[in-house]
Amino acid sequence: MRPRSSARLLTIPLLLAPAMLPAQGLAPGRWDVKSTGVELVIPGVPAFMVRMMQGKSKTENKCVLPADARSGVATLMAPKPEARCSVERAVVANGRVDHVMLCPQKKGGGAPMRITRVGTYTPAGFALRMTMTGTTPKGPLRIVADQVATHAGPKCK
Repeated sequence: MRPRSSARLLTIPLLLAPAMLPAQGLAPGRWDVKSTGVELVIPGVPAFMVRMMQGKSKTENKCVLPADARSGVATLMAPKPEARCSVERAVVANGRVDHVMLCPQKKGGGAPMRITRVGTYTPAGFALRMTMTGTTPKGPLRIVADQVATHAGPKCK
């Protein structure tokens, strides 16, 4: 019995160790970031359309070059340059993500949209809860989505 108990005690630190490691590089190639709508408050959009979108998923393909892969999971959260977003906070460490950015509205005018992401990551990808809030000309907007990133292959399309 004693060896069995010792084995259990030894297993616990081994299971916890991956979450305690600092950010690691990613595999280069194609990554899929799947976003699934959880809560949608979109002013000006009919309620039946919002209900149709809730629970639906959209997948964005990202190409991670070998030079960018060394930056780890933060590479997958970097905004596209044309979005002109500014990163307010980016803490990606010890298996946890706390990321906030501000993005201007597409049609100009109004305060920027605030996008927060919190969750966990490993070298295999991430699982985050994304919340976008802001005010549009038609009223307050709030979109909550679960995001999961997975490596889809060594080559980009």
